[in-house]
Amino acid sequence: MADPLEHIINRSDTWRGMDTGNSTVTMRSSANSDWHGVGALPTGFSELDRQISLGGWPLHGGIEVLGNDNNANSMSLFLPTMIALSKQKRWQAFITPPHIPYAPRLHGCGVATEQILLVHPKNREERLWATEQAIRSTTCSVVFSWLGSGEYRYAELRKLQLAATENDTLAILFRSSTTEEQHTPFSLRLTINPHRTVNILKQRGGKPSGRIVLPLEDDLASQPQPWTLPTGVMRTRTGQVLTPVA
Repeated sequence: MADPLEHIINRSDTWRGMDTGNSTVTMRSSANSDWHGVGALPTGFSELDRQISLGGWPLHGGIEVLGNDNNANSMSLFLPTMIALSKQKRWQAFITPPHIPYAPRLHGCGVATEQILLVHPKNREERLWATEQAIRSTTCSVVFSWLGSGEYRYAELRKLQLAATENDTLAILFRSSTTEEQHTPFSLRLTINPHRTVNILKQRGGKPSGRIVLPLEDDLASQPQPWTLPTGVMRTRTGQVLTPVA
């Protein structure tokens, strides 16, 4: 049976990352890793690992991140995860990201840019379909999907949650904070404040931990976002990066 992700990869509007440090790009359809078959992946923040009942990001059942402004400032919390998962040689999918990641920034942080897959669905139905296919695929180590502020039926979210239980693909869904009162099927629900604060609103297998203040050295506001451009570099409205000539 063909891998479901192939339908997404072969689309003309899907962007596949290139290795900024090596012209030879290799990709394995699956990989054995230190976390294969394990129920959690360390977050990279020891205090957060202590508060999550599994001791890290749950690899089964999905993670829901609530916030405003498309959660564009939440990705610094997942940067250690992206670096760690780069060792697996599998895709890291960004579905409907709020901005285009800046490849040199990711590469400089230790993320394998040749594994980044950007998917831009045309509408709500395509977004749900692409997210489900990517989560079900064994060729993705992590799927970041920005579902936006739109209304989703519980059955639609449950379908994504069930897909996240089928393998060890880490599923992270970003939604608006206005949905906090809605019931969620995902294993972990949290909010992120750029200044070292994480609120666990729900987690399977444990009580909500409330407000978690990370140590000063883990100040999220000082950590780079994947789309943060260096000083002097500009991005056009179409996403093209412009570097001034010295």
